[in-house]
Amino acid sequence: MTAVRFLGAGALAAVALAMGGCASIKESRGYIVDQTLTSSIQPGIDNRQSVQGTLGHPSFESQFGQPTWYYVSSRTARRPFSDPKIAEHQVLAVQFDAAGNVANVQRTGLDQVVFLNPDGDETATVGRNRGFFEDLFGNIGAVGAPGAGGAGPTGP
Repeated sequence: MTAVRFLGAGALAAVALAMGGCASIKESRGYIVDQTLTSSIQPGIDNRQSVQGTLGHPSFESQFGQPTWYYVSSRTARRPFSDPKIAEHQVLAVQFDAAGNVANVQRTGLDQVVFLNPDGDETATVGRNRGFFEDLFGNIGAVGAPGAGGAGPTGP
């Protein structure tokens, strides 16, 4: 009877270990959101220094248009041996006026994310489509080609 209990306990432990290997792996990327801190940023009250003191450096800043700081946060989940999938995504955009005061605060989520699927392994280019042999032998006999032995800019 003890051997049956021992085998039953061993089988239960093996199942528990196998199920532990199937658990999803969660990863946080980018800015780690603290709802209390992000909700404390108020237009007309805060400025660049107070935002940086509260939230830290932004993930990136706008290069054109109205000065805006972006705080980007993503949380992904994946099963072992599979590609990660976005479980949660947030962007906090803090816009500043010319004086450096907060003009607007916008929050967006996963509904604004665009998923792109590349089409094939090649990127289409504009211009002439050359084959392998044209790429390999295309410059043979070209006038002024480097190493052709003719008079170039420096002369023989």
